[in-house]
Amino acid sequence: MDLDLKDKVIVVTGGSKGIGWGITQSLAAEGAIPFIVGRKEVDVLKAVNTIKDQGGKASFALAELTDPEQCKSAIESVVKAFGRIDGLVNNAGVNDGVGLEHGNYDDFMRSIQRNVAHYYLMAQLSLPYLKKNKGSIVNIGSKTSFTGQGGTSGYAASNGGRNALTREWAVELLPYSIRVNAVIVAECFTPLYSRWIKTFDNPVEKLADITRNIPLENRMTTAAEIADTVAFLLSSKSSHTTGQLIFVDGGYTHLDRSIT
Repeated sequence: MDLDLKDKVIVVTGGSKGIGWGITQSLAAEGAIPFIVGRKEVDVLKAVNTIKDQGGKASFALAELTDPEQCKSAIESVVKAFGRIDGLVNNAGVNDGVGLEHGNYDDFMRSIQRNVAHYYLMAQLSLPYLKKNKGSIVNIGSKTSFTGQGGTSGYAASNGGRNALTREWAVELLPYSIRVNAVIVAECFTPLYSRWIKTFDNPVEKLADITRNIPLENRMTTAAEIADTVAFLLSSKSSHTTGQLIFVDGGYTHLDRSIT
């Protein structure tokens, strides 16, 4: 299926690693121009050069997303390079383990800054250009906002905020035909996930316990599966879909795990 994304300029925060890298690859494969916004130059350049080596187009800006001025500069770089923005994927964030019992207010607020505040800012900065092209926004979210996880109040609250903003923006931006949706992730084996698993004394057994409870095929969701859904939501093929929280999780969040 041709998603009609050729030469569409899509900003992807955190687009050089993990799920973000999967999204970047999927968009490039569809002929879009992913514009990666990330912190680490070595990772971002590697991602961009890989896309170009594969015959695709990509560009980037380096930015610490908790810094509003750097966010502004990143969007200015997109517009300077391409003169347009057709889509925004808010993806960057970190499950930083700021809990209630053993956390503190300052770390909680920093978690909000790292995980949801830049979603708002990047959307606001991109909005004038999205309005010109009837663009689309996709927010990446987490099951933690629905299931809880324990010991991660900041991240869970941020993801609840991402869900709420998705529907709030979908309403506010109706006059401009800008669609806003979210893709909710449960268990996806990224490099960050791999590092988390290795913090356990029995990582192999822990991973087996998790995958056993994923109803569809008892396996992890792949970054490519999430990425392809994101590409579809950004495309004209989903032209009447907005305000939706779409779970790409093998049924993990909603299906009865006793069936596994």
